[in-house]
Parts: sequence; C-alpha cells; structure tokens
Amino acid sequence: MTDQERALKAIEALKKEYPDSICSLTYTDPLQLLISTRLAAQCTDARVNMVTPTLFAHFPDVYAFAQANVEDVERDIHSCGLYKTKARDIVAMCRMIRDEFGGKVPDSLEQLTKLPGIGRKTANLIMGDIFKKPAVVVDTHCIRLTSRLGFHQSKDPYKIEMLLKKILPEEESNDFCHRLVLHGRAVCDARKPKCEICCMKSFCKYYDDNQKKEK
Repeated sequence: MTDQERALKAIEALKKEYPDSICSLTYTDPLQLLISTRLAAQCTDARVNMVTPTLFAHFPDVYAFAQANVEDVERDIHSCGLYKTKARDIVAMCRMIRDEFGGKVPDSLEQLTKLPGIGRKTANLIMGDIFKKPAVVVDTHCIRLTSRLGFHQSKDPYKIEMLLKKILPEEESNDFCHRLVLHGRAVCDARKPKCEICCMKSFCKYYDDNQKKEK
C-alpha cells in the first residue's frame, strides 16, 4: 500500500468516525483564534476556553490588545501556564497587526509566522480554519498518529508537514488534522492506545507490528 492509498483510507475512516471536524477552541473572529491558539501551547483547549471569555471582554479587539499593559493580560491568562511569555507575545503580535497589517490578521503563512510567538502550527491553523486555504497543522497528535500509521519515523514538525502536503489531497488536509486530534484524544492515546476499537487498525502499521509480535 502506498502512502497516498493509506492516507485516503485514513481520511475516509476518520470522516465516518468524526463527521464534524471543527477546532475545539472557541472563537468568533480571526484574532480570537490566533490568540487562543497561542494560549493553547502546553495548555489544554478546555482551559483556554475557560480563560478567553474574560480576556476578550477586557480586550475586545486588536487595538485594545495593542494598547494593553502586559501585566493586565497576564492576570487574565495566568492559569494557562507560561503566562508571562504568552502575554508579552499577544500584546506584541497585536501591535504588529495594527501597525503593519492595518489591524487585520494577515492571510499568508509568511506574514503570520512573522508575528511574535506564532510558528507554522498556529499559522497553518489560521490559514485552514479562517482563510479556508490548504493547511497541515502538525501538533503532537498529528506527529504521533501519522507515525503510527506508518507515514514516517520523524519528530520534526516541518518535515512531517512537507510529507503530509505531498500525500494528502489539499481539500482534505485541514479537516484531516482536526480529526487526528479528536482520534488522538479518544482512541490513539500516547501511552495506551485503544487499538482494538480503532477505525484505522486494518491499515495501521503500529497495530500490524504489534499483532505480529504477539504471534
């Protein structure tokens, strides 16, 4: 089975298992998703969703964030972890969006990754969810699941992104990555995956290898 064939099987299996491939972060506009994704680093989406209503009430738009005192942002996001760095990045990115991009979140990967604290993972999420452009979001779930499926043995997010861009249909890539997150949380756990109930076990290299070991 080629990587492309395996990828198509994975896409179809996950579509059936998770018809709704939505981001688990709560937001109403591009800036809110950008900030929420920055807050989600080493923090659960559930915790971020608890914090952001107060944060966005205090700072309703890019101009409010750009004029904010970092200490005030820190207080609102304290429970997210790494709050000092995150607060500094949020204020700095909003100032750049205000000063260099006319107050609007930019719509290219190159421009997004110029923003303080924004790497390719977050930039790809914005590209796919907000601007509906082909995107591959390589998070810990994506790295783990695509490795277990047999696509690679790498830990390098950039290399994995480039590989997946080659084998995934462009129109499926963003939703596929969202579904990997859902499946990683529900079934393909990092420590003890529930292989017996996995919708992809018939073509998963990790499952196949384990079956051979047991024999």
